[in-house]
Amino acid sequence: MTQKQRIDAFVSLGNFLRSDDQKLDILLDNASIKNPWYTKNNVRKQLATLSANLTPENLQNWLVGYPDVTVDQTVGIILAGNIPLVGFHDILCVLIAGFRAQIKTSSDDAGLTSFLMQELITIEPKFATYIDIVERLSGFDLIIATGSDNSSRYFEYYFGKKPHIIRKNRNSIALLTGNESAQQLHQLGFDIFDYFGLGCRSVSKILLPKGYDIAVFFEAIEEFRPISTHHKYTNNYDYNKSIYLINGDKHFDNGFLLVKEDERLASPLAVVFFEEYADLAAVTLNLENSASSIQCLVTEATIETSIPTFPLGGSQSPRLTDYADGVNVLAFLMDHATQN
Repeated sequence: MTQKQRIDAFVSLGNFLRSDDQKLDILLDNASIKNPWYTKNNVRKQLATLSANLTPENLQNWLVGYPDVTVDQTVGIILAGNIPLVGFHDILCVLIAGFRAQIKTSSDDAGLTSFLMQELITIEPKFATYIDIVERLSGFDLIIATGSDNSSRYFEYYFGKKPHIIRKNRNSIALLTGNESAQQLHQLGFDIFDYFGLGCRSVSKILLPKGYDIAVFFEAIEEFRPISTHHKYTNNYDYNKSIYLINGDKHFDNGFLLVKEDERLASPLAVVFFEEYADLAAVTLNLENSASSIQCLVTEATIETSIPTFPLGGSQSPRLTDYADGVNVLAFLMDHATQN
């Protein structure tokens, strides 16, 4: 297959994801039953984000400078399942670069990845020999694995001798200056609540200027209150609230989100941690020192940082060049493709 054939196939897949095909409605119904975290709205949002990238212009611009090759190598891909189709970008990179993909989906995947791969094969039958969804990886040449800090140690032990990308836990941060408009703060709600805060691009901590009035933030995100109707989210909210009350931990509560002062980056579900700062330059330095644990930063402030930065509301809509953990998967693949 040529690079153009691969691009054309993914463009057609993007068109399909933007369509009102009845198969997509059935997919969403089934996914929400198999995995209650995969609500119809969340899956639709992810499909919209993916399809927005699958245009001729986006794909062609992304691939500028990369050779048109077909590689006789297989990449094992171990996918996470914390949010719908979280590993699609890895699959796209592998296939668009001309490699074969051997895919191990998460038990939480709810059939979404298999559905999209079958649709891609229907669009371009030549992909049938490039895509293999398996229960157990074997005979691969490179590995891309995403999981927790614990599973990453397992991945390193078993796969470390192969060329690899192994990802661990990361979290995302918001930096407020106190000058944000109500609309900008409302946008921050999407960074926090999309996918119930389960993604590595979900904001788990907010950096606030000293003396910031939390009530201003709570008022701006009030429209996200319907999240409290989701039973699994609410179970987490109730549990964490009870723990804070029993322990006497100071926290703020608006009825669907708990905000607690804490130095840690990773907060429990339905909780956002915060820290106050007095100097923007100092907090920027602290962010840089923690960069290896931060997936992205959302802010309206103008600061210099190596951390991928988005405006408030922008963390959950990555572009093709927004690689997880800042590791360019295409470059990794091409480096090894040119060696064979």
